[in-house]
Amino acid sequence: MAITTLSSRQFNQDASGAKKAAANGPVFITDRGQPRHVLLSIEDYRRLTGARRSIVDALAMSGEEIIEFEPPRADIVKRPVDLG
Repeated sequence: MAITTLSSRQFNQDASGAKKAAANGPVFITDRGQPRHVLLSIEDYRRLTGARRSIVDALAMSGEEIIEFEPPRADIVKRPVDLG
């Protein structure tokens, strides 16, 4: 894993080069000589964050799946209401 360091000026002048460098490892972007930001590939970011999926992604169906669902019938018991 290669670590690349760029100044803010270098990053602004060659964002494409920074993205290519991020494919090989993190790119540290400095401001006045101090690291301020890190550019990561999406794969590295997902690996670091645990690659959590959203509930929408988790529940999305990939095709024309048919899911049979027959819940048990609810037994509703009517009781008198005491408002006193």
